[in-house]
Amino acid sequence: MKILLCNDDGIQSEGLQRLADAVADLGELVVVAPDGERSATGLAITLTRPLMARPWHRPGECVPFGTALDGTPADCVKFGINRCVQGPVDLVLSGLNRGPNAGISVLYSGTVAVATEAAIMGIPSIAFSVAAFENLQWDTGAAVARAVVRRYQAWYAAGGRMPRDVCWNVNIPNRPLAALRGLKVVPMGASRFRETYEQRLTPWGSPYYWSHGELEERDVSASTDLRALRDGYVALTPLVLDRTARDLTEAASAMTGVEANWTSPDA
Repeated sequence: MKILLCNDDGIQSEGLQRLADAVADLGELVVVAPDGERSATGLAITLTRPLMARPWHRPGECVPFGTALDGTPADCVKFGINRCVQGPVDLVLSGLNRGPNAGISVLYSGTVAVATEAAIMGIPSIAFSVAAFENLQWDTGAAVARAVVRRYQAWYAAGGRMPRDVCWNVNIPNRPLAALRGLKVVPMGASRFRETYEQRLTPWGSPYYWSHGELEERDVSASTDLRALRDGYVALTPLVLDRTARDLTEAASAMTGVEANWTSPDA
């Protein structure tokens, strides 16, 4: 099995290297990741400048760990599949991300964007995030990621297939492995960050603004990704590319014919 590994925290991040070590023996692994932090870039791609790529080595190692690309996480998937992997890619992995990607954060996440881009290209993919920003339990994250990948491989070997327009988003509680309560398949929640912008001044007196966020909890009482995390469960959410609200298409069809009234003062 050929596995492409990408992330959004950068090729130097500990989470990426922990994930690579955890799955190194599960397939033919190729690493392509941004050359620096690219968090919250979503599905952005680079169109207006060339991309620069170079081999990146772990300290003290002679063999390159992977390829560092000065683009976005989605760029890394596209570039990796087109330039770095010989032959078809069987699985794309993203992470281990520093911080959760649950609720509305999924839409901004570069980590989830890696898995989404792979799904767009018809390749099975899984994104992994450890739900903390400090004192991360990397060992737990790596062990869970390895277990999920092995379970996926067993399911695939038995004939299971991930639909072309689906990717898996996995959030892992920041706890010792023995303290995890299990894994739950749950829907994406609606909790989001509410931003404020603090004004500061440069030494020359010009204002600039620093963004801060506070979690607005909308659905922690429901069976969603954030609630599962808080209850100590690994949260696995299957995500689809099609964002059409199909239950509202009939109501929206009332707009048919509105073009006849473009110039109407009552339109």
